[in-house]
Amino acid sequence: MSRTLSAPVTVAFDYTRSTGPVIGRFLTGLRDGVVVGARTSDGRVVVPPPEFDPVTHRATGGDGGDPYVEVGPEGTVTSWVWVPEPVKAQPLDRPFAWALVTLDGADVPLLHALDVASPDEASTGMRVRVRWAAERVGAITDIACFEPVEAGSGGLATGAGAPSATTVDGPVTGVVTPVSLDYVYAASPEESAFYRAIAEGRIVGQRCPHCGKVYVPPRSACPADGTPTTDEVELSETGTVTTFCIVNVPFLGQRITPPYVSAYVLLDGADIAFLHLILDCPAEDVHMGMRVKAVWKPREEWGTTIENISHFAPTGEPDADYETYRNHL
Repeated sequence: MSRTLSAPVTVAFDYTRSTGPVIGRFLTGLRDGVVVGARTSDGRVVVPPPEFDPVTHRATGGDGGDPYVEVGPEGTVTSWVWVPEPVKAQPLDRPFAWALVTLDGADVPLLHALDVASPDEASTGMRVRVRWAAERVGAITDIACFEPVEAGSGGLATGAGAPSATTVDGPVTGVVTPVSLDYVYAASPEESAFYRAIAEGRIVGQRCPHCGKVYVPPRSACPADGTPTTDEVELSETGTVTTFCIVNVPFLGQRITPPYVSAYVLLDGADIAFLHLILDCPAEDVHMGMRVKAVWKPREEWGTTIENISHFAPTGEPDADYETYRNHL
């Protein structure tokens, strides 16, 4: 049996959110080189400030007063855990500790990285201070990490009082956070056969021996009755648009300028539609029942990927009869 295929995959996007007045106040403080908390109704100072009082459940500052409190850049480690092998996008690219630090003037600890060379240098109760990032933009990463307070250092946090490198004025109202997930996708034997066929310029599916339905890309078992699929079926490059979406909104990493169409195409001889692009015609001309055909990339660009098919394009044939695809909407 041929070896199954696998490939690394990264799913990534930039998550954008508005901060609101409370978290915005905290992030604005970080940008300006100070740490801001809020006093709750039970008298505790919490960092970062909560948007709602944990006791009364009222919005922070909802009584008209100013609950915000500037706390010190130094504090005490209340708990920690060692990270021997940092992963991508963590605060430091070398072994470090995650620590809960109760800053001077606060009653609730803040979680952040602690830069020490070994776990022997970390301890509960140790005194630490903020190390500010070289450029502050209004994000939690404006605190690069915490570092031990050296005896005789005078108690000044690294970077405290230094001018911020940012030229942005006014309160922070939004943040953009990159989000990504790296994983290895392992194809099933049936999917591997599909991708190998695609690398040869063919489209194949699997037929259920019980109900006779043909699935593309192949399934290991029939979704309708659970019977293992056994028979490979070579399919046509032509098919019918069942449902579709016109993409009008631009986004990061987009390869095609909107508007364009993403559609489910039911290949002739198949019993399930699969998602692909419809190009080579105005987006507004795409419709249910439209007959389309696969457009392949140049052979020298082929690999074991569905992207060997660049897109589908109209064939110019009359629309398919509704009854031929009514069960695939």
